[in-house]
Amino acid sequence: MYMNRKRIITRVMTVLLAIAMTTVFGFAAADETAPIKIGIIQLVQHVALDASCEGFLDALKDNGYADGENIIVDFQNGQGDQSNLATIADRFISNGEDLILAIATPAALAVAGKTTDIPILATAITDFVEARLVESNEVPGTNVSGTTDMASIDSQIGLVQTLVPDVKTVGVMYNSGEVNSVVQAAVAKTAIEARGLTYTEVTVTSSNEVQQAAESIIKQVDALYLPTDNVMASSMPIIYGVAVEAKKPVICGESGMVSQGGLATIGINYYNLGYQTGLMAIRLLEDPNLKISETPVESQTEYDYSINATFAAEIGLEIPEDLLQYAFEME
Repeated sequence: MYMNRKRIITRVMTVLLAIAMTTVFGFAAADETAPIKIGIIQLVQHVALDASCEGFLDALKDNGYADGENIIVDFQNGQGDQSNLATIADRFISNGEDLILAIATPAALAVAGKTTDIPILATAITDFVEARLVESNEVPGTNVSGTTDMASIDSQIGLVQTLVPDVKTVGVMYNSGEVNSVVQAAVAKTAIEARGLTYTEVTVTSSNEVQQAAESIIKQVDALYLPTDNVMASSMPIIYGVAVEAKKPVICGESGMVSQGGLATIGINYYNLGYQTGLMAIRLLEDPNLKISETPVESQTEYDYSINATFAAEIGLEIPEDLLQYAFEME
């Protein structure tokens, strides 16, 4: 069993009974069981991952699970450091968490490598199979499931052509040490070349290399594409400065990156993705017959446009009239 379901269901039923008694009798029944313990391990702080966490917690709250009442949430941020992630994973196992939320692939790998008993829901992960977190998206076969942030990369490359009709060469910059980024870069290469454009790339292994890498590739391309990469997302102010100086557009894998210094995207809403993961958590907590090993990985079907009007003005790019409704000024 991946979860002590008898203990979890007992807790949930106690909470529901307390709510019912409050409604009928005007007071709450005494809760004789401890709250459900949920550990959250997040790779690093940036807009997209923060939004995922917020969405997850809001889904729980909206459905009657309040931190400090019937659940206890232990949030830990790895600050992008693998040793920190390992320490957090050990902490959660030692504490006997009932459920773990892992935000981003390295965070999920850190906890999945430590326990096969505690159910792990993961989000902000592009390819669960490629990361070897599950056997298949349809039937995970492990103690891991969750939500993928894979968007339509072909649509994002198409957006490059919409905004820059005369584009000929598209560069891709990503962290070669992040599995999700490698997968997305391969998909982007196929999409770029299928549209008759020239593909070129540059990789980094840490945020310390971003400035030099950006300055190098920006000279070779008409537009730059950034996948949903945690190093790229954390380095958007640097990339913004380089791109604006070169008057080159930057298309991103998600809207949080656009708000921090990209030009545009059509992509995942990470708050909604986190909320969707929270609803998965509720189903696991409340249904004694639902096994995480048989719970399919879920994805979003609707994507959001996001266009940075400040960036567009800086590089002299005119936003098409039909996309103006998605434009915003960068703070």
